[in-house]
Amino acid sequence: MVRAQEEEHKPCKNARLFAFLGMTFYIYILYSEKFDKYYVGHSDDPWRRINEHNHGKFHKFTSDYRPWEIAAVFRVGDDRGTALKTEKWIKKQKSRKLIEKLIDPDFVPGKS
Repeated sequence: MVRAQEEEHKPCKNARLFAFLGMTFYIYILYSEKFDKYYVGHSDDPWRRINEHNHGKFHKFTSDYRPWEIAAVFRVGDDRGTALKTEKWIKKQKSRKLIEKLIDPDFVPGKS
């Protein structure tokens, strides 16, 4: 995974057109300061997704803990399956400590 910076992302009006050319998928970690909760998801556009989590009429878990902010975004690659597997693996760990390591900009996997 590659950590992506929010300021590097510029929404594209023709995003669907680029789907045919290849998409990039991300793992995103949201944080609700009000409730001190984290949420992990995957998307080809995490900045659109946070808007959906904050304003959409679905996503029961996320709608209960609004507002959300992006804590971290990681580029996974061009395969949705890999992004989904990574999301499920992180969730399966049920580890707040792992999530907090992932969002720490100084954390380097494999180093103590």
